[in-house]
Parts: sequence; C-alpha cells; structure tokens
Amino acid sequence: MNKKQPLLTDTPGRALIVFALPMIIGNLFQQFYNMADSIIVGRFVGENALAAVGASYSFTNVFIMIAIGGGIGASVLTSQYLGAGKLREMKTSIATFLITFLVLSSLLACFGFLFNPTVMRLLKTPEDIFSDAVLYLQIYFCGLPFMFMYNVLSANFNALGKSVIPLALLIFSSVLNVFLDLFMVLKLGMGVEGVAIATVLAQGISSLLSFLILLRFLGTFHTEGRIPLFDCSMLTNGTKIAIPSIVQQSIVSIGILLTQSAVNRFGSSALAGYSAGMRLESLAIVPMIATGNAVSTFTAQNLGAGQKERVRQGYRTSYLIILSFSAILLIATQLFYRPILSAFLNVESSPVAYSTGASYLRFIGFFFCFLVPVQSV
Repeated sequence: MNKKQPLLTDTPGRALIVFALPMIIGNLFQQFYNMADSIIVGRFVGENALAAVGASYSFTNVFIMIAIGGGIGASVLTSQYLGAGKLREMKTSIATFLITFLVLSSLLACFGFLFNPTVMRLLKTPEDIFSDAVLYLQIYFCGLPFMFMYNVLSANFNALGKSVIPLALLIFSSVLNVFLDLFMVLKLGMGVEGVAIATVLAQGISSLLSFLILLRFLGTFHTEGRIPLFDCSMLTNGTKIAIPSIVQQSIVSIGILLTQSAVNRFGSSALAGYSAGMRLESLAIVPMIATGNAVSTFTAQNLGAGQKERVRQGYRTSYLIILSFSAILLIATQLFYRPILSAFLNVESSPVAYSTGASYLRFIGFFFCFLVPVQSV
C-alpha cells in the first residue's frame, strides 16, 4: 500500500480527534440539512406546516437508520481491507455495497410511497395536517435512493480516512438545500411541498457529486486487472456487521414512532413543539454518533493492520470526547432552551407548542450523559 494512513501511524489520541472532528462538523451540517425544512416552514409558513413536517420525521427516521446501519457495515469492510493493504478487495467491497443499497433503497422507496398514508393513519396524525404530511412523505420517498447512496458513499469516504470530503459535500448540500427551501417557500409559495422538493433536489445533486469524487479518488489506488463489481461473500460478511447496527437503530426508531403516535393525540400544536424538540435532539447527539463512527473506522483499520493496543488507546480517547460533549449539551438544554426553540416557532405559535418543546428539551438534556458508554463501543 503506497499511501500513508494517519489512523494507523499517528498517536491514537491525535489521529482520532483529527479524524473525528470533520465527521462531527459534517454530521452537524447533515442535521442542519434535515432541520432546514422544519425551521423554514415553522418560521415562514406556520405551526401546522411545522407539525406536518414533524409528523413525517418519525417514519422517515426508520429509513435513515437503515441507511446509517448499512453504511457502517460497508465502511467496516472497507477499513479492514485498506488496513491490510488489500486494495482489490477494498474496491470490490465498495462496489458491492453501492449496488446492493441502490436496489434496496429503490424497493423501500416504493414501499414508503405506497403505504405512507396507512402509516400516518396508524400514527393518529391530526386531520388538519394529514394531507400535508402525506404529500411531504410522497415527495421524500421519491428521493430515498439519493439519501441511501449518499450515506453509503460518505461512510466509504470515512473508511478511507477522508472524512473531510463528506464534510465539504455536506456544507455544499446544506447551503443548497436552504437556498432551495427559501426559493420554494418565499418566492414560489409552495409551502410543505416546496421544502420536500428542495430536499430531494439537494440530495440528488450531492449524491451524484459524491459518487463522481469517489470514483476519481479510488483511481489513485493502483491495482492490476479488472476489479469485480460484486462479491456475494463480501455482501454476506458486510451484512453480518450491518444487521446488528440496523436492528439497534431500528429499535430506537420504533420507539420514536410509538412516542409520535402518543403525541399526535394531543393535536397539531403539541406536535409542533415536540417536532422542534426532536429536531434539536437529533442535532445534539451528532457529536456522540460521529465519534462512535470514527472509533469504528479507527478500530477496523488498526485491527486489519494487527495493532490491537492502538484500539484500546483510541477507545479511551473517544470516551473523554463524548463525556465532554454530554456535559456541554446538558448545560445548553437547561439554560438556553427558549432562544433555541425560537428558531422553529414564530410569534404566532401557540403557548402549547412552546411549552411542549421546552419540557421535552429540558428533560432530554439529562439523557445525553447516558450516551457515553453506548456510542463509544
């Protein structure tokens, strides 16, 4: 292997922090990207529009978790092959998972498009926002393959030690999404439909750029002969790694679905406040998740290279990183919940929306401390 890999050569603490930081920043932009729809419709369309987008979140989150879990499975194999210097196998592994998740995401998109009204009914979505929630989901599922491909591509960049590339793409995608959201809502007056279309367009452009950049980067790894594009044994091994992560993430998503169903019964105002709190929670846990993913890549590369002691040192560093973020988030949610919620709710929002969001944020702040042993493993 002719490339220096900092995750294998730098001191574990420095290597992990330098590698994790772009992932943390990038994932913050990813969440901001996801939050843009809620912020813009909440501020410029109204409380019901925010509730409609929020009602969709618990359902779409299930599919997001599947994409993240699949990306973890793909990235672990890529990291192991890279750490062992098996470049042909590394390229085949990447191609195998890209093809697999393109097919899987297309099937899931069809399922979501056809059955999302039924799911929204089962979740007791309030009637005054039902049609907007279904419309948002139908447009969202048209772009689901883009979201899946982007997550798998980003996971592979991270596995290759290039966490700066997903960061740059996420910044571009976030800015583009916000611009398109504002154009659709303020200029064209399209409301919920407009922000959904903007999200799909931004995801599509970003996933295409990510794919082209990955192809060019893989070309810098010199290998002989034709590279197989699919390998069933690699798919089996990657699936064994991905399934526990997908199941873990899906259990969390199912819990969110059940909570959403309970909140929906209290009406659109309570749902709007809850949706704002949920979006902020998803932003707050980013550092923990990104650090956990960085440790996964660090561990896979070093195990592939036979450097087990570095894995232990990296784990201890990740523990300190996550503990520090947990303390900061606890303080922020207890002291600054009012100005934070104001980003989502306008002056016409009801007291119920504000009080629901505030109660949720102040309660969930104590939960972040318990993520320390979970995301570091």
